[in-house]
Amino acid sequence: MDATLRRAIRPLADALISQIAAGEVVERPASVVKELLENSLDAGATQIDVRLDAGGIKRIVVADNGAGIPRDELMLALARHATSKIASLEELEGVESLGFRGEALAAIASVSGVAITSRTADSPSAFCVRGGPHEGATAIEPAAGPVGTRIEVSDLFHKTPARRKFLRSEATELAHCLTQVERAAAAHSSVAFTVTHQGRTMLALPAQAPRERALRLMPDEFSAARREVEQDAGALRVHGWASAPTASRARADAQYFFVNGRYVRDKVLTHAVRAAYADVLHGASQPMYCLYLTIDPKRVDVNVHPTKTEVRFRDSSSVHQFVMHAVQASLAQPVQPLHWQEAPQASAPTAEHAYRLTSEHQTSFGVAQTVANYLALLAERPAPFSGDTKEESADLPLGFAVAQLSGIYILAQNERGLIIVDMHAAHERIVYEKLKRQLDQRQIPQQRLLIPQVFTASAVEIATASEHGELLEQLGIDVSLASPTQIALRGVPALLSQSDGAELTRDVLRDVRDYGGTRVLTEHRNELLSTLACHGAVRANRRLTIEEMNALLREMESTERADQCNHGRPTWVQLAIGDLDKLFLRGR
Repeated sequence: MDATLRRAIRPLADALISQIAAGEVVERPASVVKELLENSLDAGATQIDVRLDAGGIKRIVVADNGAGIPRDELMLALARHATSKIASLEELEGVESLGFRGEALAAIASVSGVAITSRTADSPSAFCVRGGPHEGATAIEPAAGPVGTRIEVSDLFHKTPARRKFLRSEATELAHCLTQVERAAAAHSSVAFTVTHQGRTMLALPAQAPRERALRLMPDEFSAARREVEQDAGALRVHGWASAPTASRARADAQYFFVNGRYVRDKVLTHAVRAAYADVLHGASQPMYCLYLTIDPKRVDVNVHPTKTEVRFRDSSSVHQFVMHAVQASLAQPVQPLHWQEAPQASAPTAEHAYRLTSEHQTSFGVAQTVANYLALLAERPAPFSGDTKEESADLPLGFAVAQLSGIYILAQNERGLIIVDMHAAHERIVYEKLKRQLDQRQIPQQRLLIPQVFTASAVEIATASEHGELLEQLGIDVSLASPTQIALRGVPALLSQSDGAELTRDVLRDVRDYGGTRVLTEHRNELLSTLACHGAVRANRRLTIEEMNALLREMESTERADQCNHGRPTWVQLAIGDLDKLFLRGR
């Protein structure tokens, strides 16, 4: 390098340092909204009002009723690395506030206009300061204002025009700002939030219970499909709600996770939830959830990234297992007994006058229309359910079978109305859960065949069977070579004794080969057991007696995750009497 071109090492100007910091902290208007909201929440605010113009590009105002900033600290609020939230390394390692870096306001002031108006409870008036210490901040002046703080940010990035070119349309920037407010609102339900844009109210959330706040912000279908998550291990606690697998979405746009009140995007937590859905949700489908993790602040590092949306756990493995098992336990709940009350009687029965109850299962009117005509045939059949008392039936949420439809569906009657069960999907889940329990006990019980079943096999199948005989034995399958081109099947899993043994063995050999042999029971256990379960489940067009159908309903009620099959599809739906009344126009 030419010595004449070498530039001397020198300290950067404080204003330039703040603008560099702004590049990390302030990406767009939503970044400013996030930082100001965190300051308001740290100040103990119970009411936060956000006003935006031009998607926040022209103006952002965040006003709160928090503790306020004393007059002699207002100028420091705009200084770099000045904060009231930490004072030592020990406090940093166990930080409990949302903000703590002390650089947000200084960074914002370095790329835009800033005015802070604040008043404490013991001050006779509010005081205002504008600008920043490196841009010629104005003197602190008396101002009108209630207890709390009002921060106005104007003309974002006007001091760094190149950054402004990267902003999107006003509508896009507004959407990002609203997302930040919704995240803060989901984590702090006791705080009221309002957002106005160009004078129009975009969001108005009163202080409310956590459940009501979460349901307000989540998609409409989440309300009926949510499962409560609650697990407490002293140092770790997770609570909140996760959707039933049957209410999955194509995008991961309804997933909220909070750590000590802070919204985070963490790979450990995301993977833990995804793992909990592993054997009920397949493919690219995304679950919905709103979950809150409480952990000792000393066990999590929130000082990983300037935006503070990433965290690092001291023991990520234990956190992962804790969250995964908590969500799994929620999803594993068997079919719940009905919670019903009888509505007042009226002269003409309608949907409003039918039995009412809460249920996560949504009516499927497509199926309803299919069975509407068929119901007329049932009217002449004696209903087994009619002679049971309500008290006795309360513990049987799936009721009693009355018929089989098209060799595929079981029709049952319960207190609410009609239950429609996909018999193969339901039985597949039952067999799958039994196989999991058996394999957890080291080996699946085997049914010996009186006469070995010999079938022709490919060279790859014969090689796989020869190499992995011990693994197959664990699965309850006993095979040996009958000839260079044939396999002799001598035993099958007891639960699958009615299945086609040759077809079952071929599918298992394919899975063992595809999933890597010995790794199949560790990394692909659920997929393999799902293959077995499919062979053991009752097939379509098999005629079942009423007793067999009722036995299946009772097994569903006592089986974990019985609401959906191994592929995440529903195993049953409920049609209330009111729904059926609508189909037949009763009461009109």
